[in-house]
Amino acid sequence: MNKKRTALFGGSFDPIHNGHTSLAAQVLDNGLANEVWFMVSPMNPHKQGARLTNEKQRLDMVRLATQNEPRFVACDFEFHLPRPSYTINTLNALEKKYPDREFLLLIGADNWEKIDKWYSYEAILSRFSFIVYPREGSAVEPSTLPGNVQWLASSLYNISSTELRRSIAEGDSTAEWLNPKVKDYIVANKLYI
Repeated sequence: MNKKRTALFGGSFDPIHNGHTSLAAQVLDNGLANEVWFMVSPMNPHKQGARLTNEKQRLDMVRLATQNEPRFVACDFEFHLPRPSYTINTLNALEKKYPDREFLLLIGADNWEKIDKWYSYEAILSRFSFIVYPREGSAVEPSTLPGNVQWLASSLYNISSTELRRSIAEGDSTAEWLNPKVKDYIVANKLYI
């Protein structure tokens, strides 16, 4: 049976921005996956102590940003798992629930450089494939990546959710980086001000 290749794009998405959706579109356009699940993380173990917007609101924003691409899925799977959300536990639970899918991890080069800090990273690397995209300041050399890791030669998106939150708080324009529906949601819910 041919399994559906599902790229998992995990993140806080606080807020989701056009860089996120553009990267996911490039994964599909390059034939690296059949669909991309935007896995909203309720609590990233590497960001414990960080103040996050309510997880339901972050999921709502992801739904708004992805609703016009049927191969994008706004995913709350980790909301129903023990916290913090360790990737290996999420992957094990996903494989059990969705045996018809082959899961790949879509991560930035900055995260690839710290893969050895992930809980049970050896098990993840031995069982799953990765798609790694470039990040500002990361020096990953694509030719050095293992066979189960593909390099996505994408554009650099020099924007972060942290910068967007600051811009919104300061009243600066973020229109070019936010889906209009996400921007309207942020305004309506008075987020980041």
